[in-house]
Amino acid sequence: MLILTCPYCGVTAEETEFHGGGEAHLKREGPGSDDGAFEGYLFHRENPRGVHFERWRHVYGCGKWFHAARDTATLEVFGTYSAQTVTPPEDLLATIRAKRPGWRWRDLA
Repeated sequence: MLILTCPYCGVTAEETEFHGGGEAHLKREGPGSDDGAFEGYLFHRENPRGVHFERWRHVYGCGKWFHAARDTATLEVFGTYSAQTVTPPEDLLATIRAKRPGWRWRDLA
């Protein structure tokens, strides 16, 4: 069971209070994109064993979307943050690196 905290209203609850919305930080492809880029946006998703960034919605609370960082193998939740951010907050990335030495986020190469 996942325990998540909504970064907007501060409620901490089991995952049944929320609804998962898939992978976070995707580059949205618009009408002017080529077919390959649009196909990638629609169908190609990360599915790592380990740290993963996801979108969640606080369905039975404030109704807002937010992002969560969690480990898909252990179900450990590292933290949650606003859905309006383009990249995860540096303090959250530092927390993950402290618990998973050698881990790197894809855009921080």
